Amino acid sequence: MTGNIHIGLACLGAALGVGLIGMKASEAVGRNPGAATKILVQAILSTAFAEGIVFFAIFLAKGQ
Repeated sequence: MTGNIHIGLACLGAALGVGLIGMKASEAVGRNPGAATKILVQAILSTAFAEGIVFFAIFLAKGQ
């Protein structure tokens, strides 16, 4: 049961993180459309790192 809880919490945290990244990236592009490419690159990298947390949680659950 504990393995499932920490995977669920990791997924919840990643989903919240991705949502916040998308919200702030679109807000930043709205303020400065000329920097859209740089903002997009940073948003994609940040999203990948946020979703990487889920993979670590799954890996840790499989090891137990």
